[in-house]
Amino acid sequence: MTRNLFDKELEDLHNNMIKMASLVEESIENTITALRKHDIKLAARVFEGDDLIDELEKTIEKQCLNLIARQQPIAKDLRTISAALKIITDMERIADHSSDIAEITMRLGNEKFIKPLVDIPKMAECAKIMVNKSIDAYISQDVELARAVYHSDDEVDDLFSRIILDLTVIMKNNAKTIDQAINLLFVAKYLERMADHATNIGEWVIYNVTGEHGVLEG
Repeated sequence: MTRNLFDKELEDLHNNMIKMASLVEESIENTITALRKHDIKLAARVFEGDDLIDELEKTIEKQCLNLIARQQPIAKDLRTISAALKIITDMERIADHSSDIAEITMRLGNEKFIKPLVDIPKMAECAKIMVNKSIDAYISQDVELARAVYHSDDEVDDLFSRIILDLTVIMKNNAKTIDQAINLLFVAKYLERMADHATNIGEWVIYNVTGEHGVLEG
């Protein structure tokens, strides 16, 4: 009966993590949509929605600590719960970066973009997919999927470098673009950090399955 109860509580934990991941993915998508469309109201919703994700993180953290305190898990079960605690921290930080981008959107208002937003939405889509895959890898305990997240980070890094180069050229050619260009550089940096956090999640998945930390290549 004790094991059955533990498995049920572990399933509830996983379900809440899936819910949190879904909210995080939605926040990424909405914050980039808001930026691209100058949608201040949507940006405000992303900014306000960060509180819900923060609360869910606290709920999951409490679940994890209760499982450790009451069930005293060992070996694989303890790694699973420990990994969950690390993963929700990364997801919460991803949501924070969505909120940061939403704040920039509200600051820019209806200001015309100095260049079409092409690579930034691509970065956002890549980051969102990486988050989705990393959580799927955790739920399914799939080491290969976790490694695929790591390799996806190269595309994000390439896009980041391209955006930096493009915006640097624009700023050099027209000093009036500097303020907005800096804001867009921050957006790109936040997206790059989201991808890094997704990679962290993949790393925790591999630790959870293998007991080894820092082994993503393969």
